[in-house]
Amino acid sequence: MRTSDLLISQHNTLPKPPVLAIKRCIFCLSLAAGILLYTENAHTIDFFDDTSAEELAQTIIDTMSDEDALAQTFMLGWRDIAGAPSALIQEWINRRHIGAVKVFGWNTAGTQQLARNIGVFQGLAARNPYTIPLFVATDQEGGLVRHVKGDTIDTPGAMAIGASGFPEDAYKSGYYIGRELATLGINMNFAPTVDLYTNHSSVLIGPRSFGDYPEYAGVMGIAFAKGLLATGVIPTAKHFPGHGDTELDSHGVLPSIDASFETLWGRELIPYRMMAKERMPAVMSGHIAFPNTEAAKDPASLSPWFLGEVLRNRIGFKGIVITDDMIMNGATMSTGSLSLAVKQALLAGNDVIMMSSTPALDDPVWVNLLQAMRAEPEFKQRVRDAARRIIAVKLQYLRGKNAVPLTPNMEKVRNEIPDKEGAAFFQDLAARSVTLIKDNSALLPLTNEKAGRLFLAGQNLDFFTLGKKYFNDVSSYWYNTPVSDDLMRRAARADTIIFYLSNSEGIEVLRRFRPLGKKIIVFSVLSPAYINDVPWVDAAIAVYSSSADSLLAGFSALLGKIPAQGAVPFALNAR
Repeated sequence: MRTSDLLISQHNTLPKPPVLAIKRCIFCLSLAAGILLYTENAHTIDFFDDTSAEELAQTIIDTMSDEDALAQTFMLGWRDIAGAPSALIQEWINRRHIGAVKVFGWNTAGTQQLARNIGVFQGLAARNPYTIPLFVATDQEGGLVRHVKGDTIDTPGAMAIGASGFPEDAYKSGYYIGRELATLGINMNFAPTVDLYTNHSSVLIGPRSFGDYPEYAGVMGIAFAKGLLATGVIPTAKHFPGHGDTELDSHGVLPSIDASFETLWGRELIPYRMMAKERMPAVMSGHIAFPNTEAAKDPASLSPWFLGEVLRNRIGFKGIVITDDMIMNGATMSTGSLSLAVKQALLAGNDVIMMSSTPALDDPVWVNLLQAMRAEPEFKQRVRDAARRIIAVKLQYLRGKNAVPLTPNMEKVRNEIPDKEGAAFFQDLAARSVTLIKDNSALLPLTNEKAGRLFLAGQNLDFFTLGKKYFNDVSSYWYNTPVSDDLMRRAARADTIIFYLSNSEGIEVLRRFRPLGKKIIVFSVLSPAYINDVPWVDAAIAVYSSSADSLLAGFSALLGKIPAQGAVPFALNAR
């Protein structure tokens, strides 16, 4: 029952009141009418009104309830049940009016079903009082990280772009990735990754990076972001202030990087400084500690100094800040609970709180934050400021001619994914990025005569298939560690070994091969940093992903069908 109905009902059931009671009742009715008018005005404010983004965002936030303001800061992942999204995530959208959802790999096996689910989500969001659409986000960096699988293109990735050396390749990568995402109704991409490949033992970053040169990463990041924007997809630079100087993974622990602020300012922060000048719309904060800065032991994602003083004040960033997944241990270890970590993240200056799972509607992460808004004016204002900034970005990018459609066109989904023009481009990029690391014994281009009895060792079936296609006398072996006697017997019978190297475990296998006295060619996949550990191999080439295009390009370079014209985009001492 509305407030006005309740007051009128009470008035009709009471005996005739004295004058003072009548005045009080008139006051109550006037107040109720004001509340009703306020509510009706709120419903007349529409996200798609022809008003400037900043002005309309402020008008919406001035009339928005605390619940709706808090909900705008929530970005939730979900689980599918028989292909359809769970009832719980639909309730969060329909009843709570959350501001965003995040597409993870487990949601994307069926490309067409994903598009239908996104249409359902946006249909539910359209029922909110202001018809504010959802941010629909994902991680589609290309290469190693490609959350939207299904029918989308498996691309060479950021380090391949760095190896090609052309900013145009970065732009077109963003453009063609964005075109597929936009067709699916995904309007935000957590890319580009502008973490520098500072620590070459980093498994988390590795080939996701453009390289270890700050200005180079900045140029490539800007180009990639502009390619996404050309398709209507909102780019997000990550992981601020930089995740590349650690071997640890913040999904499981809180990494600690000893760099001083002066080092960060002249190294990891350069891409962000460059991108802020280009008005980057979004940045993702990383769960990494920098104890030699003013943030001390706090994760950067929970640090008002990093997000307020450094990112906002010194760098001048004006867009929205999105947390990395708050379910990660790197976020919660310092606070002890998810609800406390989320509150600290908002107070620190994050605008969007991303969680990979869907909590219950009455979970403490919601209840405690709403109570804090009602009890703590400073926190309430911080949440409402975040919601205003979120709505302003949505108004800028989710309406207009270039906006990603809220309801995917299923015919386009069927006919335009994979993107045929994009597929041709990524084949060319894979070929341009192949890098010759060394050829000390003049083995390349490799022929059947030079190879003799060829042995392929690795952990990829496509690698074996291609090798057997191009060479005559070939055997292959999928190795595991520790090294088996069977593997060594097969390697001993060969004249030449081509070894698929993608991780540190492969180094042990290669070292066991050395005493055999065979010709050894390393076929490096992902990061070629591991080649530093086996400088004695006869030859080595590098590709930067395990995609079919990258493997084909690598074999084509081995055979001399294409030139290996790429350059490793970081310092490598394997020669």
